[in-house]
Amino acid sequence: MSERSDAALIRAMPAVFVLIWSTGFIVARYAMPYAPPMKFLALRYALSILCFLPWIALSGVAWPRPRAQWGHLAVTGVLMHACYLGGVWAAVKAGMGSGLAALIVGLQPVLTGLWLSATGRVITPRQWLGLSLGFGGLVMVVSRKFGQGGEADLWNLSLAAGALLGITLGTLYQKRFVATCDVRSANVVQLAAAFLVTLPLALAESGAVIWNAELALAMAWSVLALTLGGSSLLYLLIQRGAATSVTSLMYLVPPMTALLAFSLFDEAITLMTLGGTAITALGVALVVRQSPTAADHDLLQKERR
Repeated sequence: MSERSDAALIRAMPAVFVLIWSTGFIVARYAMPYAPPMKFLALRYALSILCFLPWIALSGVAWPRPRAQWGHLAVTGVLMHACYLGGVWAAVKAGMGSGLAALIVGLQPVLTGLWLSATGRVITPRQWLGLSLGFGGLVMVVSRKFGQGGEADLWNLSLAAGALLGITLGTLYQKRFVATCDVRSANVVQLAAAFLVTLPLALAESGAVIWNAELALAMAWSVLALTLGGSSLLYLLIQRGAATSVTSLMYLVPPMTALLAFSLFDEAITLMTLGGTAITALGVALVVRQSPTAADHDLLQKERR
């Protein structure tokens, strides 16, 4: 494959990630009535591992080295899978509206920027402006969903805040401690750790899994698209990009989810949604903007190492 083709694929990764990740709330809408959140997620992790293992065996990819990397990957797996997904799903199941949940976890780019700034990393004024615009656009996009669901009580807010901390700390931890390794074997270690943490919660959870076509479809998409596709792309993006730039992509998830809900469920798209989407896109562009030639060259060099 030519360098130009490689560069095109690398540039496409963020857009593909946003598109896949945006289907998360769509999957929840299908699955939530038929499966308690922890049981669904435990099954998702287990089935994802079973998909990765033969792929790893047939491809002959290496497992992470040294062994200390297994511990680092396990930490990121607990934070970015068990805490983030578990917190969001549990909060929505307990009655929090999807708009408020999206807004809380949407604080991730700002929280990441604050942490990096406090630890001595330079966040430029342009990037701070982009983070502010992105969050403002996010508020506009999800504002029409405020008030949907039950009361945002202390328990729900704690679950959503735990999800926010999980994805934020997991991203920062992976960027700092996880060495470059094959995404397939890395995912297995992360998912195994998330499964071990989630399984006791699933077993203690009331309610049974009711298998039907909707749940089977939601599970298949969760495993094949969201985990094998979306989680793998997130891992690669964190490995290759600056933490602030990667997390700013999360601002684009609610607008894309709104567009998907419009096409799948005929949910209305208002002028507020369109305006918020435009502002969000502008904010993300300000955060991630850099010299295309230099960016492509750096990424290609990393690919060849």
